[in-house]
Order: sequence, then C-alpha cells, then structure tokens
Amino acid sequence: MSLHLDLADMRLFVNIAESNSLTRGAERSGISLPAASLRVKNIEDDIGVKLLYRASTGVTLTPPGDALLHHARIMLQQMERLKGDLQAYSDGVKGHLRIAANTTAITEMLPTALSRFLATHPDVDIELRERLSGDIVKAVSDGMTDIGIVAGSVLTEGLDVLPYRQDRLVIAVGAAHPLAQQEAVDYRDTLDYDFVGLHEDSAIHAFSVQAARVLNRPLRTRVHVGNFEALCRMIEMGVGIGILPELPARRYEKQMAIRILALNDEWAERNLKICTRSLEALPGFARALIVQLTNEAR
Repeated sequence: MSLHLDLADMRLFVNIAESNSLTRGAERSGISLPAASLRVKNIEDDIGVKLLYRASTGVTLTPPGDALLHHARIMLQQMERLKGDLQAYSDGVKGHLRIAANTTAITEMLPTALSRFLATHPDVDIELRERLSGDIVKAVSDGMTDIGIVAGSVLTEGLDVLPYRQDRLVIAVGAAHPLAQQEAVDYRDTLDYDFVGLHEDSAIHAFSVQAARVLNRPLRTRVHVGNFEALCRMIEMGVGIGILPELPARRYEKQMAIRILALNDEWAERNLKICTRSLEALPGFARALIVQLTNEAR
C-alpha cells in the first residue's frame, strides 16, 4: 500500500464525512466537486479499499472510512496545537480552542473565567458548545473537542481527567405549589406535575428526560424557555415546576416567590471534571486555561 495524504486531503475527507455529502464537503473545502471526487478516488486507489458508500441521498463511511476519519481529526487537531504553540513567535497566528460543557458550567461557571482568560490571551478564539456529558467524552476522544467539562459518573477511560467543581440539581416550585412545604423530594414524585423546561437542545433538559425515562414515566413539559431566569419566572407564575442547578436557583429564590427543594436522588449531586485527550499534547494556551479553571475552583 502506498498512501500519500496531505492536510488538504484530510480536511476534505472530514468535511465530506461531517456533511454526509461529496458536494457539500467540496464546498466547505473550497474546491470543485470533480476535484473532490478525484482526491477521494486517489486515496481509495492508494489504500485499495472503498472509503465511502455512495447513494443518491449522499454518502456514508465504510469501516476503513471511519478509521481514516478518526485519524484525520487527530492529525488536524495536532496541527492546530502546533499553531497554538508557535503563536508566540508569529504575529498573525491565532489560537483556536474548542470547549464542550454541560449547562451549569456554561451558564454559571465559565462566563467569568473565560472573560478573564480572553482578556489576557487576545490571540485566542474559543468555540463553546453545550452538550451532554456522554457526548462530550466522545467528542474529546474523537478529537472534535479540545477540553470537555463533564458531570456525574460518565466513563472517561483513556482521557486525562482533572477534578473541577461540584454541581447539585434541585427542584424549584412556586410558593403556592403543593410541594412548596417540603424540604426535599424524590424525582419520581415530581413527575406527577407539569414542568417548565429549558430549550430542548439543553443538556439539563435532555438529562431530565433521560432520568424520567429510566423511571418509565413521562416528563410533561408545558413550556420551554431559554435561560434559568425565565424558567424561574414561569415557575413563580404557576406554569409548572422545574429542575435547575442549586447555584442559580438560590439566587432567584431571593428575588421571586419560589421555593427550592433538594432532590433525594443520588444523580442530583454531581462532580464536574475537566477532561482532555492528552493534557501534555494541548497547546500552551489551552493548558493555561485549565490551570486557571482549577485554581479558581480551589
């Protein structure tokens, strides 16, 4: 086998795989469709196996294609790390850092920390995405995310992991709600009532639905809102009850006619962890952010 791959080939293949389309992959790579098709064919001819299943609806990866995608992402990530480490020696090179975290970290912990970091690292850009912990681990493992912040007992085997902070989920109810006189409640018992939830793409909403599914109970969400303040306002007005982290819940409890109930379920108390594919292999500015996050947590 004689394999000749350059960075352009790898970027093209990643773009094709992520868009499930030769046409869109070519557009993202800034080349024509015939040129993209020829590049893929040349790689397949070098390897001696097919990388793509082609159909009228698009393309999907063969098992060798999956393997190439995995390694292509890692190699492109290594190139990004190289740029980051060299940025101190070259004025026009900007570092790019991809972070995935759960709802609590994104809304309560990272805004202040990232604003401080970006103020001292003007040549670094950050892409911040909200995801479920299991999806974050997969993204870090696959090289699609540089730093992940995960919660709970999600498996992180093969990754470098550092402790970060603690996070506790609670139930918020209106002051006149039947549960308002209780100090704590089982999640199972809250499912008898209507809920107010965060937007359907939020990690907390997905986690709440998953926890209800484990109990073989539906989660009746009357309305979805975009943030914790709107969530608590709806709860205050009696639209439903809601689940959210304790930190913002206690803050809004002082401002609104709501009550905060502890959740008895073990999964409600979660340890947040920072995970990376390899701490040593991260560019210097990424390691600097991790040091800042862990120091601030202490």
